[in-house]
Amino acid sequence: MGRLEKTLNQLEKLARGSTVLREITPRSRDSIQSTGERLSNEIVAASLADLGVDSVFLTGGEAGIMTDDNFGDAAPLMEVTNYQVRDKLEPLIESGRVPVVTGYIAATQAGEITTIGRGGSDFTATIIAGAIGAGEVWIWSDVDGLMTADPRTVKEAKVLSEVSYAEAGEMAVFGAKALHPRTLEPVAEKNIPVRFRNTFKPDSPGTVVKKDPRAYVKNIVKSVALVKSVAIITLTGASMVGRPGSAARIFDIVARSGTNILMISQSVSESNISMVVGRQSVHRAVNALEIGMLGQGGLRQVNYEDDVSAVAVVGGGMRGVKGIAAKVFRAVAARGINVRMIAQGSSEQNISFVVRESEGREAVRAIHAAFRLHRLNGK
Repeated sequence: MGRLEKTLNQLEKLARGSTVLREITPRSRDSIQSTGERLSNEIVAASLADLGVDSVFLTGGEAGIMTDDNFGDAAPLMEVTNYQVRDKLEPLIESGRVPVVTGYIAATQAGEITTIGRGGSDFTATIIAGAIGAGEVWIWSDVDGLMTADPRTVKEAKVLSEVSYAEAGEMAVFGAKALHPRTLEPVAEKNIPVRFRNTFKPDSPGTVVKKDPRAYVKNIVKSVALVKSVAIITLTGASMVGRPGSAARIFDIVARSGTNILMISQSVSESNISMVVGRQSVHRAVNALEIGMLGQGGLRQVNYEDDVSAVAVVGGGMRGVKGIAAKVFRAVAARGINVRMIAQGSSEQNISFVVRESEGREAVRAIHAAFRLHRLNGK
């Protein structure tokens, strides 16, 4: 029996068992969700062999990627993973064989299949690249690279030829490309460039991500992104004023509800705190906060707005430059758009704010035009 047939038989058994029990465990879900990747990669390896390429198929676990047992979003154990990947792959490469490794899939110390979350295939590529000291990582998708904006929103949007690791991480989080949050960590530590390329345009150079990009040094802002399907939750009340641990308790309640927080803003008076979450999670988070916080001696109300979008302005050149935030909000105000919430990290590489959903696209266009992102490097 071939590996493909074995994999399909395992899938059938898992599916039948889950159907009979009318439930599925996280461990079983990972085994089921890994099936497509295992099948497609084995087909690729077989196709390469038919073309005369000496290839070998390996799952991520077989290649040495080891994780914890947080099924569905497992975290690689990097020290042991780096050792095992080098030990497994370098002899194959040195002997002239081409490893075909599944992305997204790894294994626990006990050998159980795990998956490493959304964007896990790209993360797998950079883990392997960091472990073996690759010269460059190529990530193929259906876009030309990282862009100054979504071309569906801004028709003049351009592909960025070079960005830094930090800028790429900010752009990825806010929709330029769906990357695993830790994708760039293994290569950034070793200064290994990552190139994003379009599968349907193999001759296009795409975008190179590296430590010190030289292109577009005059471009203070590199990209403007729109994040849709979000909501604002605002808590108000005197109980938070001067009371250590209030924010920690709020965030703990939200986390235990299974809700991820995208943005946070708190007034200096400490009497209110706002957060942005995914719209699909807002009711769950609000219910948890009402149960856990209301009636606790001064917390007056929990409100939410679900007709909003978040706009993120990204650029490493913003750090230490005066007047950038003023220019951003002046451009938005000139279009008659009201800003509902603002957040900026101390890295100064990202200014994020929230507007009404109906005004989000126009806000992106306004900032793109104000910083002349259609004319890269001021040309």
